[in-house]
Amino acid sequence: MITAAIILLVVLALMGAPLYAIILGGAALGFYTLEIELAVLHIDIYQLSNSVVLMALPLFTFAGFLLSESKTADRMLRLSQAAFGWMPGGMAFVSLIACAFFTALTGGSGVTIVALGALLLPALVKGNYPEKFSLGLVTSSGSLGLLLVPSVPLLIYGIIAQQMSQQLDMPSVEIVDLYLAGLVPALLMIVLLYGYCVWATRGSAMNGKAVPRQPFDFRELVDALWEARWELPLPLVVLGGIFSGFLVVSEAAAVTALYVLVAEVFLYKEISLRKLPSIMRDSMIMVGGILLILAVALAFTDYLVYAGVPEKLFTLIQTHVESKITFLILLNILLLLLGALLDIFAALVIMVPLILPVALRYGIDPVHLGVIFVANMQIGYITPPVGMNLFIASYRFKKKVTELFASTIPFMLVLIVALLMITYIPQLSLWLVR
Repeated sequence: MITAAIILLVVLALMGAPLYAIILGGAALGFYTLEIELAVLHIDIYQLSNSVVLMALPLFTFAGFLLSESKTADRMLRLSQAAFGWMPGGMAFVSLIACAFFTALTGGSGVTIVALGALLLPALVKGNYPEKFSLGLVTSSGSLGLLLVPSVPLLIYGIIAQQMSQQLDMPSVEIVDLYLAGLVPALLMIVLLYGYCVWATRGSAMNGKAVPRQPFDFRELVDALWEARWELPLPLVVLGGIFSGFLVVSEAAAVTALYVLVAEVFLYKEISLRKLPSIMRDSMIMVGGILLILAVALAFTDYLVYAGVPEKLFTLIQTHVESKITFLILLNILLLLLGALLDIFAALVIMVPLILPVALRYGIDPVHLGVIFVANMQIGYITPPVGMNLFIASYRFKKKVTELFASTIPFMLVLIVALLMITYIPQLSLWLVR
């Protein structure tokens, strides 16, 4: 009967059954095989409500939806161009900065490509950048910013790690530490990508035409700053509130949501009161899906702990992998593949309970591990053949997916170099924390 149930779960998963149902079914089956009352599932699912940072997830998500529905993308692009357009490869740097901050604010990689792609791609081509280079740059930049405050993936990793800390008898992972740890790695990725862009556009001409720089115009910079005056303080509100200790993460999320609501609805007046309920509904549908998966994942995590799976997995891995460096190499390969195949939230929910206990045995800091997880998922968005951003860009720009493969590979290789540095130089993630 157990074998038949396992086969049924696999068939349902292949047929596209909801992820939460598959995870919950696996947990129930696991507890049944251990002869543990299935009533424990209710307790495990309910324990998610004990998370003190849980409230931050819907509030940050709602703020991100509001920003994506307004003209924030236009203002971020204008400001970035006014501030950095004069630099060598200025338009490329503008693309990187605008995408990184927009992704950080909205929390959505695909949203960035849809919202900014229509503005950035024509601007790059008009600036004499080759279309292939421009496609690769915009598609790759779409996932930049997932390590920046208020990163929802880091928040979810932190919630899972905090719940597991009670079971693994390890220090609790603070969300503030994760946000601090993501700053330098995110900056490193942007700097390396910019360096590649400058190198790729060397010689001052591409396709026989010069790549122009935008002359610095102080008046234009002032106008762009004034236009974005209500959105520019937002990172300071979040960062200042959290890092100063004046606000905890959930309070900072509430302040952020209220601030964005007032700015976009009453100050910019780009979102009507009539449209607000639909935005609330759409954002909470997404949050509901994430919370449901998180809740059943905690139940599945409890089963893994009861069954001793982390210990058995560690013993198995240690038999073949003694070196911490080798383990990290295999971890990166696994996460890159999962990042290409799964949504970032599903990958976090499935893999963190399995990998975190093993990584702790190898002496890997859980905060550093969180940055490694999200950095891998970020690259997974553009990893062929099924990286999600490749298909979003293909639909948005009406290009063949194979054309996107070729255009993004150089940028993916640069990001992999950054990933290796992040993985093997823990101080890049931890020196701000410590």
